[in-house]
Amino acid sequence: MFRFEGLEIWKRAIEIAEKLLDIADELEARKLFRFAEQLRDAALSMPNNIAEGSGNDSDREFAKFISYAKRSAFENANMMIIFARRNYISSNTKEDLLVELDGLCRMLTSFRKTLHT
Repeated sequence: MFRFEGLEIWKRAIEIAEKLLDIADELEARKLFRFAEQLRDAALSMPNNIAEGSGNDSDREFAKFISYAKRSAFENANMMIIFARRNYISSNTKEDLLVELDGLCRMLTSFRKTLHT
């Protein structure tokens, strides 16, 4: 088992990423290919950075990747706001995902504080 598989932050990031990827699929079906691609990249960036960072030998390096994952969560939140404004997603979907992304950001911040940097 890889180190990241046991991390709650990674598990949560995967759950959110799956929801975002579903939205990306819907955007692609509507021929909004660039938006779908951007969302896929940002959605995968959250768990990917957690996984990649967990492979570092130093907590300092791991903390950098946790920060990257958090920045990707902010990017995803921004896209949800824009997509709702453009009626690509519902207001309820936006609100639900913003709550989940905020929760993940809080988890990432707390986890980062446990690292010895």
